[in-house]
Amino acid sequence: MQYDNVKVIGAGLAGSEAAWQLAQRGIPVTLYEMKPKKMSPAHHSADFAELVCSNSLRGDRLENAVGLLKEELRRLGSLILSCADATRVEAGGCLAVDRHGFSGLVTEKIRSHPNITVVEQEITEVPAGPVIIATGPLTADTLSEAIGQYFGGGNYLNFFDAAAPLVTFESIDMEQAWFASRYDRGTPDYVNCSMDEATYKAFVKELAAAEQAEVHGFEDSKVFEGCMPVEVMARRGEDTLRYGPLKPVGLVDPKTGKEPYAVVQLRKDNAAGSIYNLVGFQTHLRFPEQRRVFSMIPALKNAEFVRYGVMHRNTFLNSPHLLDRYYADRRDPLVAFAGQMTGVEGYVESTASGYLAAVAMAAKVQGRALPDFPRETAIGALAGYISDESVVSFQPMNVNFGIMTPLGYRVKGKANKNLAIAQRALQIIENHPEKIQREDNL
Repeated sequence: MQYDNVKVIGAGLAGSEAAWQLAQRGIPVTLYEMKPKKMSPAHHSADFAELVCSNSLRGDRLENAVGLLKEELRRLGSLILSCADATRVEAGGCLAVDRHGFSGLVTEKIRSHPNITVVEQEITEVPAGPVIIATGPLTADTLSEAIGQYFGGGNYLNFFDAAAPLVTFESIDMEQAWFASRYDRGTPDYVNCSMDEATYKAFVKELAAAEQAEVHGFEDSKVFEGCMPVEVMARRGEDTLRYGPLKPVGLVDPKTGKEPYAVVQLRKDNAAGSIYNLVGFQTHLRFPEQRRVFSMIPALKNAEFVRYGVMHRNTFLNSPHLLDRYYADRRDPLVAFAGQMTGVEGYVESTASGYLAAVAMAAKVQGRALPDFPRETAIGALAGYISDESVVSFQPMNVNFGIMTPLGYRVKGKANKNLAIAQRALQIIENHPEKIQREDNL
């Protein structure tokens, strides 16, 4: 049976990528987005692919699994990666973007595509296929309940996610800070704010005891480890932060010639370099408490906060029991899901799920063979993880080399081994039919 239209629900990273890939393959797409008529608490812009937390898409080196995933997506014609590369800001070895420029460019590309019709409407039921639901971890309550009922109830899991505060660059005391990247890799793009032992210990004590904002249903045990609020880390032990986001390793204070006791890093949040975010400082403290405690960092004593950290509920599916390796319902291959609601964690991972759900859906509606992305690739490994029925306790997962097929032979050194895995994956991508199709026909 031939279908003349595919519905995509949600214009976040995964939904935008999915709509683009379908449209690029000649398939008319109706993209439904509830913004700007209805906004979630974490959204501030009407643009598509809004980055609600960090502006970083993380590491860009092939020895890093997310760096490999980005390169796979680049070579396969990803909309999100092309827009990210076009709006990147300096961030050492990471791919960070001007968040407003990035979302604006994605929106422009989507709205101008002749095969995509955008409908500003909230969807409250699971539509008949072919459809890709990519409403994200902030899915509106009505649709969230409808998805739960669609799967028979009891199949949703919840966790809480947090965003870091933003400060103006001009309010940072650069007498107490310096520009550098860890181990001097790449360009010196981070503002590094040092803390001596006494200052650090006082800071951790106040942070651990600071007053939290009320978040309905919040418990420390339900916080996803990859986006742990800084105050929760402080409560885990005095040195926890020094081994986490405040680690000084690889950073030398030019004033002393030594590694500080602790370092708070700030990363550029826009292309102009006028706004910086506190790296790793996701939080759900009350706004006055954020100002009070974070101003204890010497370089931020007079910081101007243009956005405080916020906390919100994320919702995701028990995917291994519900979805196949194409992110589709095991019972109905024309109903697929994508993005963080499937249990992939991170911007790039969400993009990868949208890509694969879309190219698979395109093959289904056009009567072609389904694409094969083996677990030797980062795209395939991530899809394999979320569909692995042997997983006992399913939790959101960032891409990592541990979920990819091992090399089968020994390579000396972790970096060399990871690079060999990456090179194997990229060779597969170079010869993949989807890449050939994109180059020949798109």
